[in-house]
Amino acid sequence: MSTEKVKKFLRIMEERDLETARTFLAPDFRMTFPGGVTMTTLDELVEWSKGRYKSISKTFEDFDEFQDGDETVVYSTGMLNGEALDGSAISEVRYIDRFVFRDGLMVDQQVWNDLADVLPKSPAS
Repeated sequence: MSTEKVKKFLRIMEERDLETARTFLAPDFRMTFPGGVTMTTLDELVEWSKGRYKSISKTFEDFDEFQDGDETVVYSTGMLNGEALDGSAISEVRYIDRFVFRDGLMVDQQVWNDLADVLPKSPAS
């Protein structure tokens, strides 16, 4: 059941339907991205993403779901595809997301990916 919620949430986020996506989140939700970037709202995520790429989508490869006490944990693995800020293609970049649900709502998302290794570097880098 939580796996289906993760799939829906990720597709809704790709469409930037933040209003609907918020209905999946617990009031104390937080997310952590590569580099230790932690956010608590989807608006923060969208703003942060604007400086990284134009668009991104996920190709799902596998999901693992298990119960841990009163929490359900879902791992999603696959590939990222999209468009970098300079217009170049982002293709087949691996990712792992870990989602934690409590009482049917998402309380935590941890994100790991190789995106920083493939995005064009700015001239100042």
